[in-house]
Amino acid sequence: MSHLVRSTLWLGFFGAILAAWWVMYSMSMDMDLDLLGRPGEMGARMAAMDPRMPMYMPMANFGPLFWMWAIMMAAMMLPTLVPTLRSYEDLMVSANGTRAGWLGVIGGYLFVWVGFAALISGVQLALLYGGVIDMLGIAKTTTFAGILLLVVGLFQFTRAKEICHGVCHSPMMYFLGHWRTGLAGGLRMGLGLGAFCVGCCWGFMALGFVGGVMSLAWMGLATLFMVLEKLPQIGHAVTKPMGAILIAAGLAVLVTPYFGGL
Repeated sequence: MSHLVRSTLWLGFFGAILAAWWVMYSMSMDMDLDLLGRPGEMGARMAAMDPRMPMYMPMANFGPLFWMWAIMMAAMMLPTLVPTLRSYEDLMVSANGTRAGWLGVIGGYLFVWVGFAALISGVQLALLYGGVIDMLGIAKTTTFAGILLLVVGLFQFTRAKEICHGVCHSPMMYFLGHWRTGLAGGLRMGLGLGAFCVGCCWGFMALGFVGGVMSLAWMGLATLFMVLEKLPQIGHAVTKPMGAILIAAGLAVLVTPYFGGL
């Protein structure tokens, strides 16, 4: 029976991930976007819209925008939780862990990321009405895109990134130091893990404003990298090289316009 419960919960977990990705794909198709987030004829008209126009536009309203980000958080961040859930399972016998606690970890983790979805939705609206990005969340100037790439790249070398990544990379150590039993205990640990995860990965979410927050290619690449960062074998080996790549990309984006006429 315990194996059946375990299999059912894991199937439900991966089913939720697939459902979130399907919703994001459907939203992209409804907005006439390709995998890179580039608009077709209808999408181009939407991107060019003035957010101050007196008409209903989902990407210019907090509610629809928040739900888009919330679903995106589930699609992108739930896959990165697999090593953490496996670590919890390793402690289920020796530390009196339960399936309720396992579910609690997921719930606490998602709660934090949904809170981040609300925050970044507000940021997106501020950037939209400030004329920094268009209706599809794409930066209007290379200056903003280049600076954002530089900031996220430099963050990869900071002490804050090192601390947050250390927790995400080694969830077993976090569990051993903050162990709580039952559903409530799982929720509490999930909240802590989610907070460190936001501290570790916020930059890759912000990079959506470089190429468009609805770009499935960006979502896929960001998810892949964040999963790699959390793998025990290679996690520490990819963080700083990625920072160097982002810094180089940021510099290239900033200087390219000055050489465009050569």
